[in-house]
Amino acid sequence: MTQLQAAKKGIITKELSYVAEQEGIKVENLLSLVAKGKVVIPANINHSNLRASGIGEGLKTKVNVNLGISNDCADWDLELEKAKVAITMQANAIMDLSCYGKTQVFRKKLLEISPVPIGTVPMYDAIGLLDKDLQDITTDEFFQVVETHAQDGVDFMTIHCGINKATAQKVKDNKRLTNIVSRGGSILFAWMELNDRENPFFAEYDRLLDICAKYDVTLSLGDACRPGSIADSTDAAQIEELIVLGELTKRAWEKGVQVMIEGPGHMALNEVAPNMLIAKKLCHGAPLYVLGPIVTDVAPGYDHITSAIGGAIAASSGADFLCFVTPAEHLRLPDLQDMKDGIVAARIAAHAGDIAKNLPNARNWDNEMSKARADVDFEKMIQLAMDPEKAKRYRESSLPGHKDTCTMCGKMCPMRNMKKVLGGEKLNLHK
Repeated sequence: MTQLQAAKKGIITKELSYVAEQEGIKVENLLSLVAKGKVVIPANINHSNLRASGIGEGLKTKVNVNLGISNDCADWDLELEKAKVAITMQANAIMDLSCYGKTQVFRKKLLEISPVPIGTVPMYDAIGLLDKDLQDITTDEFFQVVETHAQDGVDFMTIHCGINKATAQKVKDNKRLTNIVSRGGSILFAWMELNDRENPFFAEYDRLLDICAKYDVTLSLGDACRPGSIADSTDAAQIEELIVLGELTKRAWEKGVQVMIEGPGHMALNEVAPNMLIAKKLCHGAPLYVLGPIVTDVAPGYDHITSAIGGAIAASSGADFLCFVTPAEHLRLPDLQDMKDGIVAARIAAHAGDIAKNLPNARNWDNEMSKARADVDFEKMIQLAMDPEKAKRYRESSLPGHKDTCTMCGKMCPMRNMKKVLGGEKLNLHK
């Protein structure tokens, strides 16, 4: 029985109970949200060491970290080290985007060490796993790859079911500056064009749902037509695909399959909030997983920042799950430091969104930090920091003459002086 099927029957699973406790939400309220498809709990029955996490309405905005090997960078040990660091840095999920060679061994090792949900994009693995050219892969073989990932224990999968022939025609009829930038979506688009056939995951969607239901894999309906530039955002192809995804969402729920909707990539700042509303409306309130959005195209090397700006607006406007973006985006495979920078940027965006959404207790952390600042308690400030290691390093790199100040203001620190004055102490700023 999937989490969705159990919730519809009023059954409280151990995963649901754990999520309710972690989120500080009543079990009955969470049960209702899962039953309605507005919250998902990705929990493959074969992921034995999973620490369940909820994604969706009324819950804290979650952050996903991408990693994995490529043809040019096939260091498995480094990618596993990234996973361990991501978990330590409180990432809520990890996606293995490996796209080179036989990646099953790596995927299984990742599942063994990860207590957080693991996601994949089976299409990235198809050519390597099957050892065949794209054009020669059969429908049965595509589904074979999906089932292999499900058997291995993957908790959620991105599959681009909405790029059917009609949607593909919209791409061809409405010229885009950056065409299709989704890797999985472009693979399926190419297969359809090369074989003059319908997308197998659209044509045989029920077959996909049967696999997902069997292992309780949460289906992340991929946005093949997400904009890869601000010039292409909110166009006909993107909206056409969203309409299809909304229809597929209802069909998945009927089969007891949990669903997330993947959201846009690049778009201007003023389009972010309306896009969240459109996606939620067209897809019936299913949890929304956004890739950024990146709000300007001109900052390679700083796209963790362009993404965090868009991500904060997206989260405050209804997005439930943010995919981190690193400074290496558009340039190369991220290294360990890139990943750390991307995680912190995404966590800032997620937390800012939760504050704006007035999520219960979201401000408590900020209030604790503010009190530590008012008390001029640098030790407590570092302890509460989102990245304590960096905060400590900065503090220790430039120590002041007085420990209750910093080298910015020194004895003119307003926090220090207000504390002293209100405490009845005298001030001596001259010496």
